[in-house]
Amino acid sequence: MEEKSREVVFVIHWAGGCHSELRVNKGETGRSRRCTDPETIEVLRQMAGKFTDQQIAATLNRLRLRTGEGNSWNVMRVRSARSYYQLPAFAQNDQPREVTLQIAARRLNVSQSIVRRMIEEKILPARQAVPCAPWQIPMEALGSETIRQEANNIKNRVQVPQSHSIEGQQSMFSER
Repeated sequence: MEEKSREVVFVIHWAGGCHSELRVNKGETGRSRRCTDPETIEVLRQMAGKFTDQQIAATLNRLRLRTGEGNSWNVMRVRSARSYYQLPAFAQNDQPREVTLQIAARRLNVSQSIVRRMIEEKILPARQAVPCAPWQIPMEALGSETIRQEANNIKNRVQVPQSHSIEGQQSMFSER
């Protein structure tokens, strides 16, 4: 075995006097081939307790992360991995401090695309635990009158005049 390359080298001595060399990669110490990738476990760790097992499975699949066996994720596999790594389950009874994009849209009485637009334009504060994970939007932001007004303006297509004009600059369009 060569320690530097982590390979096992076999030399086959054939009856006719020829030799063949075969190199096989040696696995890492303490890991089997069926071990879940550390990146996947880290995503699971970041999402556990904040999202349902269904949302975690969907995120892991969108990220194209697989189980140690090479399978896609489902609710039972997420639950099993959470149990194995002693990660918390989503507590539905707790009063959430953050909500998903869907719940925010319902609370603001607008479509999900409007909430997504408000996030993109940095009007509504939001974050994701990892890319492709559901958005986490603070509940206190949804109670803000400014946020509610902005959501209604976008929903009703109200153009709010912007006061970003520079003195002495002429408008490209006539103001009739």
